[in-house]
Amino acid sequence: MSRNPKSPAAANPTSIRDRSIVLVGLMGSGKSTVGRRLAGRLGMRFADADDEIERAAGMTIADIFERFGEAHFRDGERRVIARMLAGKPMVLATGGGAFINPDTRALILRDSLCIWLDADIATLVERVGRRSHRPLLKNRDPAEVLRELAAVRNPIYAEAHLRISSASTPHDHTVRAILEALSKWEDPQWNS
Repeated sequence: MSRNPKSPAAANPTSIRDRSIVLVGLMGSGKSTVGRRLAGRLGMRFADADDEIERAAGMTIADIFERFGEAHFRDGERRVIARMLAGKPMVLATGGGAFINPDTRALILRDSLCIWLDADIATLVERVGRRSHRPLLKNRDPAEVLRELAAVRNPIYAEAHLRISSASTPHDHTVRAILEALSKWEDPQWNS
């Protein structure tokens, strides 16, 4: 776990639960699984932004990508995340590319506590191999795609308020690491 000193400071909640917690990271980093368990431990609602986008669009993310392209998807994704963060605090898992969009990233950093779940490529490849619904992996080698994405996205994910390792250990280890980081979270602008 590490706190990112370069991350823009968020507004001043009186406690962690006064603000949504948003999980960012590459596909396969465990955002949805860890997010559900974290929400349960914190007594907060959990939502997966991808599920909400599919519900709002009435089609799968793969279909949105295929029919309308990535730019259209990212615009809808930003609007859905903004709507969710405007509501009651929750734990929100985002799609791997959500935080890369500058407008979405600014919104997340301003309106939530953002946690980057960082996993090594081997762990990500093993995890994404369990599912075949990811548009960016269509007809490509997952390790190659993930290496390319990590090279571009990891420096951007590093803007998150906290970085937590999501290793190949059980997801409960990651949840415990997040809870420990949250118990120590001290940012003068959050706690003033």
